[in-house]
Amino acid sequence: MAESKASGFLEKFSMVSAKVGNQIHLRTLRDSFATMVPLYILAGIATLISSSVAPLILSGSALDAVTFWSSVISNGTLNFSGVIICGLAGYFLANNRRFDNPIACVVIALSSLIIMMPASVTAALADGSGDTAEVTSALIFDNLGVKGLFAGIIIGMLSTELFIRLSNVKKLQVNLGEGIPPAVGKSFSVLIPMLITATVFAVVASILTQVFNTSLIALITMLVQRPLANLGTSLPAVLFIYAMGNLLFFFGIHQSTINGVLLEPILTVAITENMAAAAAGTAIPNLITIDDLNFFGMVGGTGSTLCLILATYIVGRSKASKAVCSMSALPGIFNINEPMIFGYPIVYNLPMLIPFLLTPTIGIALHYVCQVLGLVSNCTVYIPWNTPIFVSGFLSTGGDVRSVILQVVIVVIGTLLYIPFVRISERAQALELEQQSENA
Repeated sequence: MAESKASGFLEKFSMVSAKVGNQIHLRTLRDSFATMVPLYILAGIATLISSSVAPLILSGSALDAVTFWSSVISNGTLNFSGVIICGLAGYFLANNRRFDNPIACVVIALSSLIIMMPASVTAALADGSGDTAEVTSALIFDNLGVKGLFAGIIIGMLSTELFIRLSNVKKLQVNLGEGIPPAVGKSFSVLIPMLITATVFAVVASILTQVFNTSLIALITMLVQRPLANLGTSLPAVLFIYAMGNLLFFFGIHQSTINGVLLEPILTVAITENMAAAAAGTAIPNLITIDDLNFFGMVGGTGSTLCLILATYIVGRSKASKAVCSMSALPGIFNINEPMIFGYPIVYNLPMLIPFLLTPTIGIALHYVCQVLGLVSNCTVYIPWNTPIFVSGFLSTGGDVRSVILQVVIVVIGTLLYIPFVRISERAQALELEQQSENA
């Protein structure tokens, strides 16, 4: 009876998780951010060089040149990321909807975003005095970059959804007949839907500006971006969602089904905000980013299985388990641990459930507390998730050796936590073999 209930719960849990992971807008969001990863890495490297490496070896005009180089890279990556994500959201949503003209969706998404920009903005004067002035007919990086990410996502998706729906209405399609270039035919086919979509957003922008003296960008930032960021970067929410993703992996369903769509987009925005703040020399706004999960909660992969490898080497007696650990050690250094998940195995290995969920939670929480106490630096550099341990702690915090020491502490704690469960797991496996031999 208990087994059937557990099986029923697992099946329902798996179905819900699969639906969440395959939800078309969340999938679009995940694909869009994944495409932007190279730009974030470039911005992170530029920030690391200009803020940590260059000051050690350069000064004067040479240092100014490197700082300028870093700033223009930030302008083309972080400070333009809201526009880029808007176009990507239109493109991937069109692909996920199987719409045959995704480039047109990129065009209307970008056009709609610019239409919704504020009519006037506050800009700093170029004389370096710090004074500001109200200007019109201007686009500023505050609205185009990191602070405008959610606006870009929402406007990109809304405009694309409206455009696709209108484009599927045959009466709105303009057919020029045969004998014309395909690009021209496609352009005229969506002419009326594109005109209507842009007009709708222009009407909304006019109403917001003329009647309410605001803009959709400002409303999205106030009503969507800030609440989501506050929730998604809070320690309790991150620990709960991350643990649920790891629980899913314990049952054989990849954790990215949950974490990839609920945590990664918000925490990727958080690290971009930290990078932008570090590049500008202002206070770092976020204590939890995607780097915190990847390098302090995922030591050797999901469940911090590098600690399990060490624990098995220390107290393990099973030759099979040690053989799996030997094969998994090198990939584990790069946060790749599928051999451990399915070969050790961890999936459905009940003794491993507690340390598999608890070790990453301890690592993330410990890093959070150390940041609050000022014992380690905040994460300000976006680096690939498979950066080797210890190197990752050093690079992600802009060269803070204390973060490497913290990683060592997390590895020690995780290894000690795994040790008793390695013994329990091996004992359980031995009992299972005995029972199987008796029943044979």
